Amino acid sequence: MPKITPKADLQGLTLLGRGAKPRKKLETFPNHHPRRDYIVTLRTEEFTCVCPATGQPDFAKLTIQYTPDRKILESKSLKLYLWSFRNQGAFHEHAANVILDDLVKALKPRWCKVTAEFSVRGGISITVEAEHGK
Repeated sequence: MPKITPKADLQGLTLLGRGAKPRKKLETFPNHHPRRDYIVTLRTEEFTCVCPATGQPDFAKLTIQYTPDRKILESKSLKLYLWSFRNQGAFHEHAANVILDDLVKALKPRWCKVTAEFSVRGGISITVEAEHGK
């Protein structure tokens, strides 16, 4: 039986299967179906950052969707990348757009969308949708 994921796909992945600590590094592996349009959806309910003015924690559900071109996002690197925001001061709108910019830089996707649904604080919830289209 042929291997679906060849060993060569693991070259360059430095975070998978290794110690976990927050880092601003997004790793990718080759897309073996670049001629097909398909959507990859990644979700977490564990995104945190802090208010840059008050230092109070902000919690969000993040949904990342993208149509890959040549690269696919390695999920552990995404987890560690998102973890790196935990103690960073960031307005909700800036956090969502920085995440989108970093994903676009790493993946060069055909399309990408980041939806950040922040929990209610002060009686108001904020949802930010940032999108990139080729």
